[in-house]
Amino acid sequence: MDDQVYNQIITFIWNIANDCLVHIYNKGDYRKIILPMIVIRRFDAVLEPTKKEVLEFKKQLDENDVLEQDDAICNIIGEAFCNSSPYTLKDLKARTRQQQLRADFSLYLDGFSKNVQEIIDKFKFRNEIDTLVDNDILGMLIEKFVDPQINLGSRPVYYDDGKTIKLPALDNHSMGTAFEHLLLRFNEENNVTEAGEHFTPRDIVELMADIAFIPVAHRITSTTYRIYDGACGTGGILTVADNRIHELAEAAEKKVSIHLYGQELQPETYAIARADMLIKGEGEQSEHIFYGSTISNDGFSRETYDFMISNPPFGTPWKKDLEAWGYKDKKEITDSRYIINYSGDPEYTIVPNVGDPQMLFLANNVSKMKKDTQLGSRIVEVHSGSSLFTGSIGGGESNLRRYIIENDWLEAIVALPEKLFYNTPIGTFLWIVTNKKPKERKGKVQLIDATSLKASLRKNLGEKNCEITYDIRRQIMDIYMAFDNANSEYSKVFDNIQFAYYSVDILRPLRLAVHLTDENFALFKKNVDDNPLYSVLVAVKEILYQESLLDYNDFITQVQVVATGKNVKMNTKREKLIRTYFTIVDEAAKKVYKKQYPNEEPNPLYGKFDPIAEGYASTVEFESDKDLKDNEIIPLSYEGGIDAFFKTEILPFTPDAWIDEDSTKIGYELSFTKYFYKPVQLRDLTDIIADIKGIEAETDGLLAEIIEVDL
Repeated sequence: MDDQVYNQIITFIWNIANDCLVHIYNKGDYRKIILPMIVIRRFDAVLEPTKKEVLEFKKQLDENDVLEQDDAICNIIGEAFCNSSPYTLKDLKARTRQQQLRADFSLYLDGFSKNVQEIIDKFKFRNEIDTLVDNDILGMLIEKFVDPQINLGSRPVYYDDGKTIKLPALDNHSMGTAFEHLLLRFNEENNVTEAGEHFTPRDIVELMADIAFIPVAHRITSTTYRIYDGACGTGGILTVADNRIHELAEAAEKKVSIHLYGQELQPETYAIARADMLIKGEGEQSEHIFYGSTISNDGFSRETYDFMISNPPFGTPWKKDLEAWGYKDKKEITDSRYIINYSGDPEYTIVPNVGDPQMLFLANNVSKMKKDTQLGSRIVEVHSGSSLFTGSIGGGESNLRRYIIENDWLEAIVALPEKLFYNTPIGTFLWIVTNKKPKERKGKVQLIDATSLKASLRKNLGEKNCEITYDIRRQIMDIYMAFDNANSEYSKVFDNIQFAYYSVDILRPLRLAVHLTDENFALFKKNVDDNPLYSVLVAVKEILYQESLLDYNDFITQVQVVATGKNVKMNTKREKLIRTYFTIVDEAAKKVYKKQYPNEEPNPLYGKFDPIAEGYASTVEFESDKDLKDNEIIPLSYEGGIDAFFKTEILPFTPDAWIDEDSTKIGYELSFTKYFYKPVQLRDLTDIIADIKGIEAETDGLLAEIIEVDL
C-alpha cells in the first residue's frame, strides 16, 4: 500500500473518531470504539459478497434442525469465519430508530461464528453499545465505516470491469501500522506511552525477515516450516515472515508449507492478530495465536520451531508473572525454560532482573530450538543495549549470554540506529541465534555496527524519525553475508572467548596488633558484662609484661592457656570481643592465622599459606582482611589464565595476596563501544592559534569603543 492511500485511511479513521466520539469519549478512550469497529468492518467486507448465499443455506439448516451451523456455513462460503445474522453493516446504516438499531446491531454481532466472538469479547466492545445508542451515534459510526470511498477490507475493491483495482486492500501489516499510528494519536493528548510496546515498524520487520531467511535460503527445501513469535502483537512480524519465506522458496522453485504461531498478552492486539489470521482465510492458523503471558503461561510448551522472530518488551517489570506463578521471589522459579542443567549445575539460572523481561523471551526461544533437523533453528530478536552487558556475574543475564555463546549459538548482533521505534529513542540491537551455524562461522561472533545506516523520515511518527530503506537493508545484508570479509568500519568478527571473563576475589592477610592499655580495659569493663574473660585478659597482661604486641597469634594462644587454667571457656563470641576492644589493624603486625595443618603441608597458594620454615609449629592458613578484599576481572583469553594473570599483575605489587578459589566465576558481556569506538580527532594546535589570532584581530579596539575610552 502506497503512502498516499495509507495516509488517506489514517485521516479517514481519525476524522470518524473526531466526528462521532468527541465530547462523549476522551481521546485516550477512542480506541475502545475505533479499533473494534475497524476489525468488524474488515470481517464484514469479506462476508458481504456471500450474504445472500449464507442466508439461503442457513434457512436449510434451520429447517433440518441443525444447531451447530458455523462449520457448515464457513465451508460453503470458503472462509474461516462467518456471520449468520440477517444483516451486513450496510443494512444497518439505514436504521433511524435507535432502539431498533441497538437490537439489530446486537443480533448482527451475535451472528458471527464463535472464533470471531472471542475477538469481539477481547475488545469488550459490547460494553460500549449502550453509550453509543444513548448518544445517538451508533448509526453515524456505522455509516462512516461503510463509506464506499475507503476500503478497510483485506481484499481490493475493483471497478465494474472486475479487473482494475479501485481501492487497494489493507493488508495485515498496514493494518498493524494503522493501529499503531492511531494509538499514538489517541494517546498523545493524555501522555500515554504504551504505543510501541506491541508493534514493530515495517522497515525493521523486513530487515529481521531478511536476516532470518536469506542466509539459509539455499538450504530451504520443499517441506513444512514453523515460525513463532512469542510477543506477536498484531501479528505483523509473522505476516511479513510468511511472505518472505514464500518469496525465497518460489524463487528457488521450492514449495513450502508454513505454520505460524504467536502469543500475545495485550487483549486488543491479540484480537487484531487473531482477526487478521481469520480474514486471510487461515482458520487453523488463528488457533495458533495464544492469549496470555509468554513468560508465566507458555501457550506452546515443549513445542519447537524452525524460525523465531520477535520484538519482546524491554524495560518493563514482570512482577505480575511472579504473582501468576504464585511466587514472591524469582529464586522460586522452577520453569525448565529458565532453570536448566548446565556447566555442572542442575539449577543453573538464566532468570534476569525482575525489572526487564527481554532476556526471558530470548531464553524462551532458545528452549524451543529444533536440534534434530538439518536447518536447526534461527532466532532473530530485538533487544535494548542492556541485554549485552547488564546483570552481575553469575546472574541470569550473564548466565544466559554464557549459555548461548559457550554452546556456539550466537551468530551475530546488529546495532541499529537510534529513534527507529515509535515509543523509544534508544538504540536497539538484533540478536541472531542459531544452533546450526555454517562451518565458517563456528566459534565466532560477528558484530555489525549499523547505527549510521539510516534515512530520515519526512515527518516523525512518535519517537521514530528515521527508517531503514530497501537499499540500506541490502547494504546491511551484504555486510552480514560478507562475514569476515566485510568492511571493518561496520563489521568485526571475534572468537567466542573474547566475550568471556573470570571474576575472582583477591585476598590479603589480616594483620592485627594487640593493645592491652588501661583505656581499652576500662572501655571493655564499661561496655561488656563478662568478668571471667576480663580476669583472663588481666592475667595475660601480667604474664606478657607489655601493653602492645605485633603477633596476635602468640597473644591468643596465651589467652587460651590462661583461660583453660581458670576454667573459662573460650568461644567465637569472646574472641570477637577481644578483637573489638584490644586489637587494631596494623601493617607492621604479623599475619593472623585461622587454621593449622600439623600433619600435612598443603600446596602453598601464594600468600594464603606459610610453611614451617617461617617459624610456625606447622603449616598455617591465614585469615583474610575483609577491608583489603579486591575483585579482578580477567579475560578468559588471557594467556596462562588466572594463574598467569595473578603472577604478572598482582604479586609484584602485593606479594602477600592470594586468590579466593571459591569466588571464581565466569561471565560474558559484549560491548559495541569497546570495539567500534571512534575517538574524536583533535584540531591541530596551529589551527587553534590561528583562530584565536583572527578573533583578536576582529575585536581589536572593541573594548575601547564599548567604554568610550581612547586606549
